[in-house]
Amino acid sequence: MSTFLLSLIIFSPLIGMLLLFFIPKNREVLIKAVGVSSTIFTCLLMVLLYIQSSGGNSYDSFSQKATWFRFGDPELYGKYFSVSYEVGINGFSFLMIALTAFLCLLASIASFKIKHNWKGYFLLFLTLQIGMMGVFAAENLVLFFIFFEVTLIPMFFLIGRWGLFEKEKASYYFLIYNGIGSAILLVVFVLLFAKTGTANIDQLQGILQSTDAFSNKEKLTLLIALLIAFGIKLPIFPLHTWVLKVHTQAPVPIVMVHAGVLLKIGAFGLIRFGMGFFPDQFAHMSFLIALLGVINLLFGAFLALKQDDLRLVLAYSSLSHMGIILMGLGAGNESGIQGAVFQVISHGLIAAFLFFLIGVLYERTGTTTLSKLGGLAKNMPIASGFLLAGGLASLGLPGMSGFISEFMAFMGLFQHAPYLAGIATLGMILTAVYVLKAVLSITFGNEVKSVEGKDLNRLEWAPALLFIFLIIGIGVYPSLLTNMIQPVLDTMVWG
Repeated sequence: MSTFLLSLIIFSPLIGMLLLFFIPKNREVLIKAVGVSSTIFTCLLMVLLYIQSSGGNSYDSFSQKATWFRFGDPELYGKYFSVSYEVGINGFSFLMIALTAFLCLLASIASFKIKHNWKGYFLLFLTLQIGMMGVFAAENLVLFFIFFEVTLIPMFFLIGRWGLFEKEKASYYFLIYNGIGSAILLVVFVLLFAKTGTANIDQLQGILQSTDAFSNKEKLTLLIALLIAFGIKLPIFPLHTWVLKVHTQAPVPIVMVHAGVLLKIGAFGLIRFGMGFFPDQFAHMSFLIALLGVINLLFGAFLALKQDDLRLVLAYSSLSHMGIILMGLGAGNESGIQGAVFQVISHGLIAAFLFFLIGVLYERTGTTTLSKLGGLAKNMPIASGFLLAGGLASLGLPGMSGFISEFMAFMGLFQHAPYLAGIATLGMILTAVYVLKAVLSITFGNEVKSVEGKDLNRLEWAPALLFIFLIIGIGVYPSLLTNMIQPVLDTMVWG
């Protein structure tokens, strides 16, 4: 069972998709029930995977490999180029797959508020889930790239069909920017495959570090290309404008997945391929990467402070918090890299939680403009309390997951580049200012917009409590993550 469990987790949404094909498109309740049930099934399989791995099964026991196809001319190249279906996990990728399963479940619950074309929506949503799962489990470059591309197609249609007023523009921004990143990534992968003869990630890592297949200059060039490709996804300033469009125009459940998981593919790629394939070159560029992180942090925080739309505040906040990931990776020591990995998980939860609450507010008020909101604590005390808790987590309150990730990333950067870290602390002050300004103006400001409907209902209570439970759980007991990612960190530290 363990041999096929990981593949079953990746492709389990296909079961829900198959059922949806036979359901009439006007059966709203049944379609939504099948869509949510499919994500629940994936989560149950993840629980089974966790139980088996905790019970003594190594992560290697969940790996699966099967010959897929081969091509080439042995007389010309001396051998065939072979590509296999290879999936596997380590501590970091397990956490990313678990995060994906969890956020897809909660986003599917939030999708109950989708008003039209429910069948097409859930078919695309489940396709997106397969792509995200596969990205984190892929063990060779070809499979990674295919799953990476699978995420682009459903996202394009989900934004363009179910988004807000400028949804078409946002969908094309998404496709163009990510298409450019994909093209750069494809060139790098093809060069690596052609020159080494293998697409297996572990084999490539060994070849690149033990042979002279590429010169140092070529390795540095490839690393810069990866930095651009995954920097678009993360995003890194100034490659960020598409993210603002998606955050403000995509439907709330899709923004939850986008901010919580899809942006993190950029960080995952930098860690898996940038640091994994070219550790010496990454160390050589560490100060520049940390500097880019500080720019992200400050630029995003300054602009978040000036926004009058809560969606834009959170969009620039995501840009700012991605800077902390770059700072941790640029530090290159155990504390910094651990902080970066924690930030990937922590921000995924916090950003998705805050956008979930935005969906609740928008449904009841019809706006996310800060100047048109105010005094919600009077009519929606529970939602206001959750919003305040999410804001405190975002600014890094001790006892919540945001504090752990930011503390470790900053500690690592202070060891590596103390002056740069000192400048970056201004970003944390600005974060506290814009978060509290936005949250307090909504909850305790003058009442401007009338609220239609009641406070959180049962369908909204459960996701909110689950988010808070995990955010506080990681903040109080960070060893929940540390023990899983430590073996991976030991192979990446250079400083």
